[in-house]
Amino acid sequence: MNFNKLMKTEAQNPNIFLTLDHLLKLERFAAVLNLKAGNQKSNSVLAGNYASKLRGRGLDFEEARPYIMGDDIRNIDWRTTAKAGKTHTKVFTEEKEKPAFILVDQSESMGFGSQHKTKAVVAGELAAIIAHKIKKGGDRIGGMVYTGEDYDLITPKRDTKNIVHFLQKIVLANQKVYEQQPYDFELSLTEMMQRLESVITHDYLVFIISDFHRYNDSVLQHINQLALHNDVVLIKVYDPMEEEIPSKKIALSNKEFQISVDGRNKKLQQELQVDFKTNYKTFKSNLGKSGTTIFKINTVDPVDDQLMELFNNYKV
Repeated sequence: MNFNKLMKTEAQNPNIFLTLDHLLKLERFAAVLNLKAGNQKSNSVLAGNYASKLRGRGLDFEEARPYIMGDDIRNIDWRTTAKAGKTHTKVFTEEKEKPAFILVDQSESMGFGSQHKTKAVVAGELAAIIAHKIKKGGDRIGGMVYTGEDYDLITPKRDTKNIVHFLQKIVLANQKVYEQQPYDFELSLTEMMQRLESVITHDYLVFIISDFHRYNDSVLQHINQLALHNDVVLIKVYDPMEEEIPSKKIALSNKEFQISVDGRNKKLQQELQVDFKTNYKTFKSNLGKSGTTIFKINTVDPVDDQLMELFNNYKV
């Protein structure tokens, strides 16, 4: 059976192709995300950057600290004072609007999956969960769905219909992930990032969800530029086979070619592991000191479980 025929037989497989109904149902998992960091709490993915910029009304109570001469006595925290036996005052953080923007990669390399789901499906699920969470916070949200050949841009709005439109674009791109035509990958990436910079000005919360396959220096410069005036979070979606192949003979294929790989070759195993770790480490170091956050999500374990573990254990 050739590749195209195989994909037609898998058209209803939720681990390969997304549906709008599935993405809408992921709203129930939005609670696992803790975007409001407070004072650099370890379970916040943004490590303190987001709290001072959240949209809200007036001031948000952050913590209590010992009273200092000159503090407004109206802000004395009497409950903490009683417990501590020493006068404490409340500390507030001003809340501001924090529009969010989610870039989702649905280019050809994202169609890979060896065991459970493809990277494209996991990327779509992550985007949906994040979008649902942002919606609950009341901030404007927009996004971009990148296919390699082209992209769809959804302007940030505080509107449920806008989120549904965004999710629809993800589904449409995902349905065509194996039908893309040849294109100049590096040129396409650079043009997409330039467009992104024209939309995202400052004080945005930006999520970029991709496998970051073949990202060049120009794109990294654009990401670092975005991070100068925005909170940028990169989510690298990867398949375990990209890091370690099974210890047996396997066949790998795409639309045109099929190759046989002997996973019992220890040298090959070692080289693959070193290459994956080196590439990831190099990519992180090339992000510079812009404060960009990056973490990994795999295609095998449930996305919601990974998010919960990540945000419970994340360290600054």
